[in-house]
Amino acid sequence: MLRHLGGGVNLPFELAPSGLRVGDERVVAFLTTLSRKLLALGRRYPELASLGFFLRRAEIERQLSQLDGLRRPCGVVFHVPPANVDTVFVYSWALSALAGNTNVVRISPRAGAAARAILDVWHSIEDAVLARTQHFVTYDRDDELTAALSEAADLRVLWGGDNSVRALRRFPLAPHARDLTFPDRSSFAIVSVEGWRRATEAERRAAVEGFFNDAYWFDQAACSSPRGVFWVGDEDVSAEFRALLVAVAAEKKHVTEPAMAVRKRVSAYGAAADGHVSRIHLDSDAVTSLDTTTVLREWLGAGVFTHSRVSTLEEVIPRVVRKDQTVTHFGFSRDELLDFGVRSGVDRVVPFGSALTFSPVWDGFNLLAEFTKLTTVTV
Repeated sequence: MLRHLGGGVNLPFELAPSGLRVGDERVVAFLTTLSRKLLALGRRYPELASLGFFLRRAEIERQLSQLDGLRRPCGVVFHVPPANVDTVFVYSWALSALAGNTNVVRISPRAGAAARAILDVWHSIEDAVLARTQHFVTYDRDDELTAALSEAADLRVLWGGDNSVRALRRFPLAPHARDLTFPDRSSFAIVSVEGWRRATEAERRAAVEGFFNDAYWFDQAACSSPRGVFWVGDEDVSAEFRALLVAVAAEKKHVTEPAMAVRKRVSAYGAAADGHVSRIHLDSDAVTSLDTTTVLREWLGAGVFTHSRVSTLEEVIPRVVRKDQTVTHFGFSRDELLDFGVRSGVDRVVPFGSALTFSPVWDGFNLLAEFTKLTTVTV
């Protein structure tokens, strides 16, 4: 069950090595059952379908097969996932559990309905070993608790904004322990004008539906959700894209709350006042488009997208910054994307509709490998 902690540092569980092995069949079986139950909830919570697919036995075994050397668990792992993306804590925990670790996952008191549904499913699967070694906790800000859990950890996994990561790093780890951090990131999309013109009407529609899912599932707050689009080519076809996005948002019955509508207007006009925007398109309640020369990487509100025109993909590369994580794409050749991926330095280049598809390699880290340690044996 989800334990509510507070009022002292006496934990209601023991933090010790789990006794599990890397790829322990008990964990694999548990995750397989969890996968099946989450897939059944996919119609109600679409993001849970992606999570369930990720936890299938075939995918788990594929990830385990890619580990090299003699691997053993790290020990005790303390996870602090973000509050704004309900499924991240499961990906982080599942890979660490698959590595055989004892895990403590702090769930934000502000976690949403999808997170609660996941926990309900998790606790419906009885397993004494996992109940003893895998712990989901929630508490309001409590420096003593955070300090105690940090001190007990062999690895601390921090997801969230830069300020959150800095604040949590104030709590010391044991001398042998280390942090694995996933701070603020931003993402954008690239579209080939030639590829867009060459695509059929159905292909364009499917691309925009994928873009909608990438951006709107988590109100554009996920680090991998696009906040802007680079149009690569000499013709401006963004108006057609924007019109399709308005139509898809209406078809999906996307609702823009009044507070969000106000925020979007304020952000858009603020960006224009700062000289970053040449034109504002209030396409619909769901879609606001800003003509700019580059991506505005701060979150401006759900459904605010910058649109920038360049002649070649080469021109995008110097506009990439260290903070950029995921680039979603449409209309480019494989060779173009491989060259862009190597030269730009971004962590992920994926098709429209795949921005939120979690990968065990995230922000350039192979998580399953990070959650294990290597033993060397010389004979």
